[in-house]
Amino acid sequence: MANLKEVRERIKSVISTQQITKAMKMVSAAKLRRAQEGIVRFRPYATKLQAMMQNIIANMEGDSASELGQVRDVQKAFIVVVTSNKGLCGAFNTNIIKEAIKLVEGRYAEQRASGNLYMMFIGKKGYDYFKKHYADIRLMDDYVGILEKINFDEVVRIPEFLMDSFKDKDLDEAVVVYGEFKNAAVQFARAEQFLPVPKPKKVEDEEQKRSFKADYIFEPSKEKLLQTLIPTILKNQFYKYLLDTSASEHGARMTAMENATENANEMLKELKISYNKARQEAITRELSEIVSGAKALEEG
Repeated sequence: MANLKEVRERIKSVISTQQITKAMKMVSAAKLRRAQEGIVRFRPYATKLQAMMQNIIANMEGDSASELGQVRDVQKAFIVVVTSNKGLCGAFNTNIIKEAIKLVEGRYAEQRASGNLYMMFIGKKGYDYFKKHYADIRLMDDYVGILEKINFDEVVRIPEFLMDSFKDKDLDEAVVVYGEFKNAAVQFARAEQFLPVPKPKKVEDEEQKRSFKADYIFEPSKEKLLQTLIPTILKNQFYKYLLDTSASEHGARMTAMENATENANEMLKELKISYNKARQEAITRELSEIVSGAKALEEG
């Protein structure tokens, strides 16, 4: 009977866990709908702005207004890691952290060795990991909780800080590692160069070059306009990183909780089979004891 009691307790525990995973799935699904709507609406706008910015900078080499696109020897590097504040979302955070580790141990290994690698974290999971395993890197946690409620006015402080630092030559290159949202079941960890503004890939065909090169008309002057235009586009681009990551987090959590609920169902099936077997064994044993006792009385 002790075995029966143990199985019953396990069944209760699994049912309780399943109720939690179902509830978390529903909450994540509701949050995902809002986050997905935000990124789906904003992404085409941000993508078009970025393409326009790259095109402008590519066609104005040497112009003073393109200071945010100037490529320098990378002495000081900056990595912004965007993860979630909470877990239970599968391999979502792990994949982003792995992408950041590749940069730390590969692309920016020299800067790390010289003490000129800086990391900023949006999301507690990334900060906790690097604080534990990479104490030699300068870590910034000023904006760890900003992903809980994404507000554009709060978000733009980060790209403003990066742009000011780049202009003052306090950093030579900045990369953002984030989660790119595709759908509820698929998210990708991306590392995207933020500063200097990356130029579009070179086009070899002359006809394609002519069609790609946009002949913009600037009003007011190009210098005045670009001083405002390029920083504004970069702020929107950074905002997109956070919208992408937020939608990715909720999608990953919803999928993880759905899988956990299905696994709980499978476990319950196995436990119920074990419970029925144990119960049958107990009944059979009791019947055998009764039959043996009755036989002993008859013989006595």
